[in-house]
Amino acid sequence: MPAAGTPVYFALLPRTVLLDVAGPAEVFRVANKYIPGAFELHFCGPSNGMESGLPGLRLAGLEPLPERLPAHAIAVVAGTVGADMAWQETETRLLVQWLARRHAEDGFRLMTVCWGALLAAAAGLLHQRACTSHHSCLDMLARIDPAARVLDNRIFVEDGRVMSSAGYTAGIDLALHVTAGLCGPRVASAVAREMVVYLRRAGDDPAVSPWLEHRNHLHPVVHRIQDAIVQDPAAAWTAEAMARRAHTSSRHLARLFARHAGCSPLDYLHRIRVAMARELVRESDLSLENVAERSGFGSVHHMRRVWRKFETTPPGAWRGGGAENDAH
Repeated sequence: MPAAGTPVYFALLPRTVLLDVAGPAEVFRVANKYIPGAFELHFCGPSNGMESGLPGLRLAGLEPLPERLPAHAIAVVAGTVGADMAWQETETRLLVQWLARRHAEDGFRLMTVCWGALLAAAAGLLHQRACTSHHSCLDMLARIDPAARVLDNRIFVEDGRVMSSAGYTAGIDLALHVTAGLCGPRVASAVAREMVVYLRRAGDDPAVSPWLEHRNHLHPVVHRIQDAIVQDPAAAWTAEAMARRAHTSSRHLARLFARHAGCSPLDYLHRIRVAMARELVRESDLSLENVAERSGFGSVHHMRRVWRKFETTPPGAWRGGGAENDAH
């Protein structure tokens, strides 16, 4: 992430669906609590004031559409209420023109929520790209740009520097995905927990990171133990130590994990330790003995034995050259 953080520009039209804006904006705002300055939020539009999608609620003090965007910026285009009317309005035409011009010249990342994908298509930004939108917009999206690869039944789709989501709460899912990429999966997981939402992924995305697996539940005791393990995977965790932290018996904690996380406390611990060991092997020159020690394993033999449960390639294969390198 650039030192100054990632600028995020929410480009708004009259009658903007507020959840399409507030949901992703809240994800980025909460992420700033964990990494201060990670995101710089801007709210802009073709005019500095307009009616929102909620009758009687007016948006004021919006910034003008910027003349230039940094290449590492993200522009967010949300849906509107009364989309048919929006096509006839000057603000829509100005926003489409701005998107086409600025994306071609500045190369920023584009994130659309719901009907916002149609604006991106009108600007020529979805040509031959995979994309999605709200199910009610898919046919129109395909008509606007027949060369766009429109996908249905998807939460969100990322194709190069253009990301699109199905709308409403799917915008939150996409913002969490962006946060995981820029701030790390553990920050995204913390944001999701604070917002009391699930961390989901699009249908053909890569497997969920081990740091995020088994977290799509709302049980506070299980989350408490998972948080403690993630914060210090190498601690002397035993079934009894986890049970004491949970203020319950080890047998009851095992039942809670099975019901809400879909795994045992020990399996969760091992997944996190293997994930930590894999990062150390890949990103450092530490010997496997040191990797095992720092990850909480009693020995290299113990690490290998647990590793084989979750990985198909041995630890040394994750070194820079990709070959087994256990002599380090």
